[in-house]
Amino acid sequence: MHLKKTKRLKKELGLIDVYAIATGTTLSAGFFLLPGLAAVEAGPAIIISYLLAAVPLIPAMFSIVELATAMPRAGGVYYFLDRSLGPFFGTIGGIGTWLALVLKVTFALIGMGAYIEIFFPSVPIVPTAIVIAVLLGLLNFSGTKKSGNLQILLVVGLLTLLGMFIFGGFNSIEPSHFKNFWASGFGGIVSTAGMVYISYVGVTKIASLAEEVKDPEKNLPLGIFLALGTAIVIYGLGMYVIVGVVPLNVLKGDLTPVATAALKIFGKWGEILLSIAALFAFISVANAGTLSASRYPLAMSRDHIIQDFFRKLNKKGTPVYAILVTVLTIVLILLLLDPTGIAKLASAFQLFMFALVCLAVIIMRESKLDSYDPGYKSPFYPWLHLFGIISAFYLIIEMGFLPIIFSVGLIVVSVIWYWYYARKRVIRTGAIYHVFERLGRQRYEGLDSELRGILKEKGLRKDDPFDQIVTRAKVFDLQTEMDFDEVLNPVSEWLSTLIPLSPGEIKGQFLEGTRVGATPVMRGIALPHFRLDKVSQTDLVLVRSLPGVRITLIDPLTHEEEEEQIVHALFFLVSPEDNPSQHLRILAQIAGRVEDDDFMQLWKSAGNEQELKEALLHDDRFLSITLKANEKSKEMINRPLKEIVIPEGCLIAMINRNNKLIIPKGETVLKENDRITVLGDPKCLRELEQKFVK
Repeated sequence: MHLKKTKRLKKELGLIDVYAIATGTTLSAGFFLLPGLAAVEAGPAIIISYLLAAVPLIPAMFSIVELATAMPRAGGVYYFLDRSLGPFFGTIGGIGTWLALVLKVTFALIGMGAYIEIFFPSVPIVPTAIVIAVLLGLLNFSGTKKSGNLQILLVVGLLTLLGMFIFGGFNSIEPSHFKNFWASGFGGIVSTAGMVYISYVGVTKIASLAEEVKDPEKNLPLGIFLALGTAIVIYGLGMYVIVGVVPLNVLKGDLTPVATAALKIFGKWGEILLSIAALFAFISVANAGTLSASRYPLAMSRDHIIQDFFRKLNKKGTPVYAILVTVLTIVLILLLLDPTGIAKLASAFQLFMFALVCLAVIIMRESKLDSYDPGYKSPFYPWLHLFGIISAFYLIIEMGFLPIIFSVGLIVVSVIWYWYYARKRVIRTGAIYHVFERLGRQRYEGLDSELRGILKEKGLRKDDPFDQIVTRAKVFDLQTEMDFDEVLNPVSEWLSTLIPLSPGEIKGQFLEGTRVGATPVMRGIALPHFRLDKVSQTDLVLVRSLPGVRITLIDPLTHEEEEEQIVHALFFLVSPEDNPSQHLRILAQIAGRVEDDDFMQLWKSAGNEQELKEALLHDDRFLSITLKANEKSKEMINRPLKEIVIPEGCLIAMINRNNKLIIPKGETVLKENDRITVLGDPKCLRELEQKFVK
């Protein structure tokens, strides 16, 4: 069966977008609507309930950040559970998390309707919420970046007004409002913490948009941590102000508690201003929540768990049918459920999902997959993750009978869907089978392959010495057709001068990799490689053969010869045993570069060793300059390198002089017609180009 290549979402979100979306999905109904409902159960101790609710989120947050930096794909929690625990749990996680997020958006829309009613008492809450849901759905059709820009504006306005509310409210606090603080008892406080848990869960929803985040290894952790810190401070101080200003008998059941508090603190203008802040918050969470929720059907459709049409993207790169179904579901829930019911149901299933996410990290780590390469690793493994599992289930139990029944019912529906629809269409398993492999059971090689593909997309880390490895690489330019075994002789001889192995032992390592199917061969290129504990640094050998090298591919299961291929480029990579992830990232970088359309043409037309190495380097990471007496580069001629001022972040790595490659030192004097290769970050290289070329 021929499968179409999955169309990837555009990477349009930076750090500010991540922070704005994570913050916007957190500071909304939990602050502006829920305190009045929570006060019915916990009284003034809602301050403790809000702080307590953040505790079980912390392990889940660390776990989600780790998984998202290892697997930045649309679908967030669904994708993580599917790839760790398998499609059975993935189906439960995908359907459940999507519905929990939809419930959160619905809750925000009800809150928005309640605050609009302050200005327009005759406007009914539910129809207003439905209209806003439809309008935000239309906005989401226009693309992620537009939604992200709106999010930034909303969050900036929201944080400004909340800061004014909190600091302005301190002078109006009545100490008498905190009497009988513990009257609801510990059980009531914990139960309320379970209900208000929904206030925080939005902070991790950006993980479902990880595929659309630029530099996710840096921007996702930082954006989420900043958003959570912001949320904890604002919820803690904000609840203190609300309880201290609004009498408990007024606060209980109030659907606009912040407006009520602002009226007492600032008067009518304060009520209006904070009601506007509430509208900012509700639009923010509804916008970001709709954006995040729609990525779950998209991801599940890609994996054939639900129908294929959910993966369809419009010209703006947004999942049309996924957004449509998400908005229709929001409208349906608005018509059927009350606010408190929505909050409890959303929180309960989200707690269950976050318990599974903590388990997913344990499974991924214990699978020992080299290709599992998170940019951020959650601390205190595995104790933090076990605490996250236990605390989540404890809060669910404390929330009461209905949320438990809802969670069980949702699990049953998901299981039925998986059994009768998805099971026949899905052939993969999760990382848990790599754990079972130790016990002699099955594993799913496709997961390792998929994670390697993700490594290729993520690219190198800042401290990966890829450019230096290519710069010092040995080059063999073969003029006659050879067998792979013959090519190994000069390669092994040279590598034996760098690592404590004989040429025969090195040759044996490369041949073994080919025999077990570990040597990638594609598009006329081969990547033989191995890792060894005796190796102290990563080294690379480049081999070009215009006549071609014959390499025989062997079936790793039958150990029989499959076919013979002719390759024109071979990259022999040797790395230390103790850094498998970096080894795979370098392999992935080479594989990604050689798949570029221009690579083979540059490789075959290269006139010398320097040009061969430049063909492998990424275009935006190096610059070649030929020194000419009649051009801007003339000021570099007849001067030692140490006297030449180049922008910070750049390095002159190679010099080609009369077709001889020179690795320069500070005392090296540059000559006319030298071709120099400069490595560095794109900004630095552009400065250098302006100075010496253009």
